[in-house]
Amino acid sequence: MLFFIRAILILIFVAAGYLYGLKIDIPLPGAGVGLFLGAIFVVIEMRLNRIAFGSMLGGMVGIGLGIMIAKLLIYPLSHLITDENLALASFILTAFLGYSGLLIGLERGRNMTVTAIMRLFKGQEPEEDLKILDTSVIIDGRIADVIEIGFLVGAFIVPQFILQELQYIADSPDPLRRTKGRRGLEILHRVQKLSNAKVKIVEEDFPKIKEVDAKLIALARFLNAKIVTNDFNMSKIAQLQGVSVLNINELSNLLKPVVLPGEPLQLFIAKEGKEHNQGVAYLDDGTMVVVENARKLIGKSTDLIVTSVLQTTAGRMIFARLRDED
Repeated sequence: MLFFIRAILILIFVAAGYLYGLKIDIPLPGAGVGLFLGAIFVVIEMRLNRIAFGSMLGGMVGIGLGIMIAKLLIYPLSHLITDENLALASFILTAFLGYSGLLIGLERGRNMTVTAIMRLFKGQEPEEDLKILDTSVIIDGRIADVIEIGFLVGAFIVPQFILQELQYIADSPDPLRRTKGRRGLEILHRVQKLSNAKVKIVEEDFPKIKEVDAKLIALARFLNAKIVTNDFNMSKIAQLQGVSVLNINELSNLLKPVVLPGEPLQLFIAKEGKEHNQGVAYLDDGTMVVVENARKLIGKSTDLIVTSVLQTTAGRMIFARLRDED
């Protein structure tokens, strides 16, 4: 449909150029000029569709202020330079300040949204540090504890499409998925009751976007908000698109006790490792400890010495050896 409208618009430009060319006996060149202008108009329209509303508005305000400042500066200059140079100086100053204002407006207006503008007209202070909760972090449940103890405060946004996804999971015929969905709804209900949290259900949706994660990123950019998640892939995709992310798993990994090479431990060897003669133990926080030559000690507690610590995207892995091997 949009392609059809653009084609009609170009034909109108071509027809207008042809008719104007008939008046001055150059119909074909006139039609060519009309085609060129129509193509330029369509390209500009396509580019404008990709620019956010805030950037467009900021650019318009910026170029307007730049031209106004140029006119104000030209007035005192008119008394200092001749009329011959005044037109040139006026053109250069207007072009420079107008273009500078356009660039500054496009950059500064990037985070301006319709919601923020309406709130400004109503005399309300713009909300800052908004956080959008995604499905994974709601189902995980640790977000409620983090908010309750005050590590995260402020306004928490729950989009309507996230609620619909939770309801869909809660109604699943799969018992495990159904349990996860109901747990997510209970966590949301718990967060709503916390005194230091303000939960808002927003209706904004993006019908042209099918993926829920892509909708979350679009909403975060629209509201200038952060996304709270524990999905590694979601974090990376959002960060690539310039959206700030708070990853609960990363916070959890950072808060785990520091274990250094050479430190003694006493742990229970729980199972066999993947490699030959290895045993596996666990710290209190669930961190895996791979112990060399500990297969014979499975089911027993023993003294260990940490040999190395490996940090991965999934967490930490600790390698140790038996203290008796000293």
